Amino acid sequence: MNRVLLVEDDPEITRLLKLHFESQSYQLKTCVDGEEAIAAFEIEKFALLILDITLPGLNGMEICKIIRAKDEHVPIMMLTSHGEESDKVLSLELGADDYVTKPFGILELMARAKALLRRGSKFEANKSNDHSDITFKDLVIDNKKKKASIREQRLDLTPKEFDLLLLLASNPGKTYSRHELLEMLWGVAFPGYEHTITSHINRLRIKIETNLHDPQYILTSWGTGYRFSE
Repeated sequence: MNRVLLVEDDPEITRLLKLHFESQSYQLKTCVDGEEAIAAFEIEKFALLILDITLPGLNGMEICKIIRAKDEHVPIMMLTSHGEESDKVLSLELGADDYVTKPFGILELMARAKALLRRGSKFEANKSNDHSDITFKDLVIDNKKKKASIREQRLDLTPKEFDLLLLLASNPGKTYSRHELLEMLWGVAFPGYEHTITSHINRLRIKIETNLHDPQYILTSWGTGYRFSE
């Protein structure tokens, strides 16, 4: 699948991206506001979404949140003229996979878009193999249904929290640095934003650990990163 949805109200940026995507055999559908974008997403399937944050009506972050509630895995790239760290962190927290600040270099944006498209296609190709459950103590992770439960109570996890828990639990005892986890879960490294992983780890521990001072599931490898208990 090579369809890309661009939600952008700047006609010059739209023209530039349409030119470059279509020159590389991608079909680019464009929308100028959030309502139009969500309506398009309801009836069409896309391999990548590119969302401008500053839009009339629903902004890009609100669109991202709505889309993530409908689809946990479609790659999402955010575009904005704001370089604020809080915007970048919030975008990642809401489930975005990459973040590009305007003005941007078109070659870099295309390279990052292709990286997200490759990751998305790998996920689609491997979905049929992702049916194994993981059980450890009172924790059960159902990879097929993308849900987890603790002491027979379903956990309320965001898509990224689930992916983080699944990655760690699939490799018990293996330590991952925050940078590695950020790169593996979002597909592109964000230097300086490794604390996003820390906040995800903290929220996971609150949801699954009985005693935060003596965690039994997600452990800290001091000075290195995090690992799942063996």
